[in-house]
Amino acid sequence: GKSTFARRHFAGDEILSSDAFRALVSGDAADQRATRRAFAILHRELVRRSTRGLLSIVDATSLERHARRAIVRRAVAAGLPTVAIVLDVPLHTALARNRLRPGRTVEDAVVRHQRALLDGVLARDDLAGEGHALVAVLDPVAADAAIVVRRPW
Repeated sequence: GKSTFARRHFAGDEILSSDAFRALVSGDAADQRATRRAFAILHRELVRRSTRGLLSIVDATSLERHARRAIVRRAVAAGLPTVAIVLDVPLHTALARNRLRPGRTVEDAVVRHQRALLDGVLARDDLAGEGHALVAVLDPVAADAAIVVRRPW
């Protein structure tokens, strides 16, 4: 859902995908052992783009505070705002979509764990205090067709 959403609403050169950087590092987008190196490169590219004032979409789950904080910190250093877009996909929908993914699926337990992490983030309202200029919690099934990204900002 998140990568499809990003591709639908933003240009390909604006999207910094954690999966793409894992593939770059290891040859396999699913190789979790490559995550640390992949994010080091993703963050370096985010800084490079931010210092040039370019829009960057970080296509990653970012369910843990430290992951979001790393992104916000880099944007703030460049004088840019961040927008947190949360795709609030019901668990049953996420599980069904995962099973239909071409090429790569993850175990149901992983999807359930990620949903539990998201539920915690939303229940605690974690995003509100993290410095984002906007937090958008979307039901992508209902809202996707109605979302319009206007440029220039």
